[in-house]
Amino acid sequence: MLFRPHLFMNVPPHKLLTHPRLQRLCLASALLMYVAIVVIGSIPGARADIGAYASGAQLHSTAYGVLACLWYVGSSGSAGARSWKAILAVALMGAGDEFVQSFFPYRGSDIRDWAVDCISAIVACALLSLLLSAQLKLATGKR
Repeated sequence: MLFRPHLFMNVPPHKLLTHPRLQRLCLASALLMYVAIVVIGSIPGARADIGAYASGAQLHSTAYGVLACLWYVGSSGSAGARSWKAILAVALMGAGDEFVQSFFPYRGSDIRDWAVDCISAIVACALLSLLLSAQLKLATGKR
């Protein structure tokens, strides 16, 4: 079994984000999710079918926001360093996704989609940084 939750049961919440196994799991999950996004997005008609339930902006903001969260937790360093790593990773992944889409006649590459990816990563990282700083303050007893 790949994920064993009992390994994280005794880890205090403020130290969970620096647990090496969780970091590796998050980075692997982010890469797997990105590959799934690119592959599924390349299937003829798949985007049109999903479009009946959510707009492109909703899909991009959700998917790349989750990718940013996974990359943030999977990274090491301060909240700022984690944020920059996650935002850069999402910017590169989003650009790669749009690049791949440009090769398919039934798909289109749009810089606005990439912008939504980047904005989602910025918002997700800002929220995670606030959460991390609040957890650290709570754990250390500082106000």
